[in-house]
Amino acid sequence: MELKNVWEKYNKKQLQELEVLNKDYRDFLDNGKTERECVDVIVNLCEKKGYVELCERLKKGTPLKKGEKIYAVNMNKSIVLFNIGEKPLSEGMNILGAHIDSPRMDIKANPLYDDSELVYLDTHYYGGIKKYQWVAIPLSLHGVVAKKDGTTLELNIGEEEDDPVFFVSDLLIHLSQEQLEKKGAKVVEGEALDIIVGNRPLVIKKDDKKDKDEDKKKNSPVKEMVLKVLKEEYDMEEEDFMSAELEVVPAGKAREAGFDRSMILAYGQDDRVCAFTSLFAMLQVEEVERTSCCILVDKEEIGSVGATGMTSLYFENVIAELINLNGDYNELMVRRCLQNSTMLSSDVSAGFDPSYASAFEKKNAAFLGHGMVFNKFTGSRGKSGSNDANAEYIAYVRKVMDEADVNFQFAELGKVDLGGGGTIAYIMAKYGMNVIDAGVAVLNMHAPFEATSKADVYETMRGYVAFLNAPGF
Repeated sequence: MELKNVWEKYNKKQLQELEVLNKDYRDFLDNGKTERECVDVIVNLCEKKGYVELCERLKKGTPLKKGEKIYAVNMNKSIVLFNIGEKPLSEGMNILGAHIDSPRMDIKANPLYDDSELVYLDTHYYGGIKKYQWVAIPLSLHGVVAKKDGTTLELNIGEEEDDPVFFVSDLLIHLSQEQLEKKGAKVVEGEALDIIVGNRPLVIKKDDKKDKDEDKKKNSPVKEMVLKVLKEEYDMEEEDFMSAELEVVPAGKAREAGFDRSMILAYGQDDRVCAFTSLFAMLQVEEVERTSCCILVDKEEIGSVGATGMTSLYFENVIAELINLNGDYNELMVRRCLQNSTMLSSDVSAGFDPSYASAFEKKNAAFLGHGMVFNKFTGSRGKSGSNDANAEYIAYVRKVMDEADVNFQFAELGKVDLGGGGTIAYIMAKYGMNVIDAGVAVLNMHAPFEATSKADVYETMRGYVAFLNAPGF
């Protein structure tokens, strides 16, 4: 079954809408390179649309009314939005769920060291990456440093024109014969992904009191210079790294790609392209029959674990709070709400790449510019670890998309025996709700810079709007 390239179908008005949406998308990517930054951006956007934080709404204590808009933030790393519908929560919700974490490198708790007059920060990579892709490119440092006095420093270094950047060094080609004989997974080892942060020694005059300071003598002059900069510019001591969450990501802004400017090239599009389109769909939808919900979570790239991942009970707890506001709380009501809900697990799919065609089964591959992508199942090889959407639910989703004239395609993640991947779909399916993966095709997935089609971003947002407005399955 052949599908047309969706660019051929657009009129002038749609092309204008597409460009406006993608400009907003690039801004979202630039301002939200970490999960904490994403949550800050999302809170600002949703409050402008009339959303009220759950803790403030709970103070009122009155029953929920149709049209109320509520959000809840979990540890500044995950967020859930609700647009209360006409039907009771026990009849279920229409849910969009994406993740806002992306592969990166995290700074260790005791990271600062020097070797041969170069100063490094030791890292531990996060999520699935090809480690060799992260060397010899400009890197930026984002995150927070929590201090013992209760204050928190927010760091964002390397994104502005006059900011310094950081990098992981690579072996010069002239001496790399042995390195190039290694397998790709071993060309650069995890412990070699330490970023270089300094090279200049601190010069101390002989009559300077600092020369007599025993603590200073413990460090080399180049490390001492870095510590001096950290203190003077960021009010940060070396010990403060112990209570810091600092992420190393590619420096630079999201860019239009191609002579025709048809694509976006940027860091973190898995899965912020689906988080953005889910969020904007949620903010666009006003009155709904069924309560609409948008879940944007952390930790998907490492198994959705922890307090801010999808396996946390946080989402369940928030549902219980909403039902309790109506004065008829019981555990059965929570269970009914979850089981009767329908969900699009908003996550990316692998875009077909002709340069690596042997990894794909072409007639079941997703193509850039062919619209929103549905994956009946993910998992690996024999569907291991996947949610597998049932036929009746897929027929319902197809009907919703066709009625809204949304362009979509169905795909699998590469050839059967080559590997695979997962999403949060299987976690939500455990409640008995109908779930299917739906999102945007991506080239270079998990690389420092990933590519998407502007048309697919536009179609996916339209598809999410149609789903949120649907009467339910």
